[in-house]
Amino acid sequence: QLQLVESGGGLVQSGGSLRLSCATSGFTLDRYAIGWFRQAPGKEREAVSCITSGSETITYADFVKGRFTASRDNAKNMVYLQMNSLKPEDTAIYYCAKVLRDYCKTYRPAIDNDRWGRGTQVTVSS
Repeated sequence: QLQLVESGGGLVQSGGSLRLSCATSGFTLDRYAIGWFRQAPGKEREAVSCITSGSETITYADFVKGRFTASRDNAKNMVYLQMNSLKPEDTAIYYCAKVLRDYCKTYRPAIDNDRWGRGTQVTVSS
């Protein structure tokens, strides 16, 4: 059964850091890109990052560039999102998703996601 399970969220002060993890199972991780997206209350989901199967291409939304870093360990079926210098506007539920193709340059969660997990809440206090 295909599954993605996010963890690592929590409450952190502005300027703090969190490392999100995405545990995958039920599919061959090293054949697919994995996307990270987020959704805040009352807002549409927005792409945060995308990492291709061999980490050849990693894309970031402009609002996280220089602060967030995506990585993956295919041997462990894990994908990670290191989030530094967090801001209150980063508060949202964060999801990892199996992307339909092994391609990230035009990652759009509404179109390119195949499956995703239940998410992990990130709350940044000011």
